[in-house]
Amino acid sequence: MADLFEEVVRLRREGIPAALATIVATRGSTPGRETMRLLVLEDGTFLGTVGGGCLEAEVYETAREVLRDEQPRSLQFRLTEHDSPDSGLLCGGEVTVFVEPITTPTLWIFGGGHVSKALCTVATLAGFRVTVADDREDYASAERFPDAASTVAGGYGDTVASMPLRANSYVVVVTRGHKEDGVVLEALARRWQAGERPRFLGMIGSKTKRAVLFRKLREDATAGEDFLEFVRSPVGLCIGARSHEEIAVAVVGELVSVRRTGEDAAAAWKNRKRSGSAGDRAHKDAVAARDDGSGDASH
Repeated sequence: MADLFEEVVRLRREGIPAALATIVATRGSTPGRETMRLLVLEDGTFLGTVGGGCLEAEVYETAREVLRDEQPRSLQFRLTEHDSPDSGLLCGGEVTVFVEPITTPTLWIFGGGHVSKALCTVATLAGFRVTVADDREDYASAERFPDAASTVAGGYGDTVASMPLRANSYVVVVTRGHKEDGVVLEALARRWQAGERPRFLGMIGSKTKRAVLFRKLREDATAGEDFLEFVRSPVGLCIGARSHEEIAVAVVGELVSVRRTGEDAAAAWKNRKRSGSAGDRAHKDAVAARDDGSGDASH
């Protein structure tokens, strides 16, 4: 089991999704014993065993489901001809297996401005492994983002092309301007067409900015409607956030909601009250005019 535990540490450190199945209880004669473990990775490879046979095959498939939704599950098996006629395991015992995600969600923040600094800190506290990318070295450094797991300085298109996109990948686009946001979205759209998709993609910006960028992506035939509908903008919970820190809390709140419940904040924005919603308008206006630290608005 030492190799398995070392692998768990490596996977969590690198943000690679996996699920761990552990026999937590047995009764009577069983093919596996308590504390036997099976580690299943996103690519389908696995390490360890919970006893083999059809029991292990069902545990394996359950682990794949846990990888997709990050919801733990408990499985109980009665190994008798009456309860499991197709298993081929007639030991007469009972086995309980607990399957849990060991995933560390990864957040890629494109843009190294003030909002990104607050977002990196809050997201790290919420359990995300954060990478900050910017096309300027001064804005993508460990000194500027001490809470980040890593920083990447380079062209946005190249960074998107080489970044890992997994079932636990979250992306927030908050660069210094329309042009840079467009480069990121265009590169992500290409990967989307290739079937490589993050779990969440949000862009900070105004309604006008969104319309301009989306129109250009349509005209260039870069992005289909399915991709554009997937982009969450405005991004963050509809709570009237104004400061950099409040916006960061709102955005991370939506990320946590997607991770834990599978629901983003789109419905709340759509159904918000138009009259008397000064707080919500302030949130949108603040997001639209946030200074990224270079003197340019992140819109």
